[in-house]
Amino acid sequence: MSACESNFIELLQIMKKLRSSDGCPWDREQTNDSLKMFAIEEAYELLEAIESGSHEELKDELGDLLLQVVFHSQIQDEKGNFDIEDVAKAINEKLIRRHPHVFADVKVSDSNDVIKNWNEIKLQEKELKGSISTTSIFNDIPKSFPSLYRAQEVQKRVSKVGFDWLDIDDIFSKLEEELRELRVALKSNNKDDVRNEIGDLLFTCVNISRFLGHNAEDLLRINIKKFEKRFEFVDKKIKEKKMDFSDLTIKELDTYWNEAKKADL
Repeated sequence: MSACESNFIELLQIMKKLRSSDGCPWDREQTNDSLKMFAIEEAYELLEAIESGSHEELKDELGDLLLQVVFHSQIQDEKGNFDIEDVAKAINEKLIRRHPHVFADVKVSDSNDVIKNWNEIKLQEKELKGSISTTSIFNDIPKSFPSLYRAQEVQKRVSKVGFDWLDIDDIFSKLEEELRELRVALKSNNKDDVRNEIGDLLFTCVNISRFLGHNAEDLLRINIKKFEKRFEFVDKKIKEKKMDFSDLTIKELDTYWNEAKKADL
């Protein structure tokens, strides 16, 4: 038995122990439903670890995410539905099925062909399961996706069937149109119109990001981090002068903000 196998088996044994009658009260109380948000949190922490460039952080977060898989599988094993072996078998079969250019005689010319085949096989699988209707191209986009990510996936789907912008300048024109409509809505003081126009504006911004080959969810997350660092810089400067934000004008605060930008924060 390899070290990898022994460590994984130990992890399964630890999880079983935690869920046992003489294990941990908190772990015993958990259900798939109570744990679902932890899986999302761990996935986002994994993203942060990847972006940090730290191998140690990446290792730790991959472990935390692996724990979620083991935890959920153990709960289902106790119910007699499936166990971790079934999970591994299912993904093994799926990988082989979705890579016919590797495990069968299908020919591909590049990664675009691979993605095209993957999506077609995925759709066929869902149709066989009866889990989707073939009337919508959006059926297999999880509704639980973050809004920016879901918006980008929706736009990618319609782009694949030819419903897309021809030029980036056309999207900029759409952005300017949405800004004008938002200003009109604000002047009319119609709250519903304002909400709708802000939504249109955000959707158009996602389109710009997608069209230029970027992930809007990633870009916004990076921008938030940048904002936080710059704000913390400003906050530190103000505290060093033993002052509060309320003691300074917006113009004075903007001076500190520009210092943060010059510091490449």
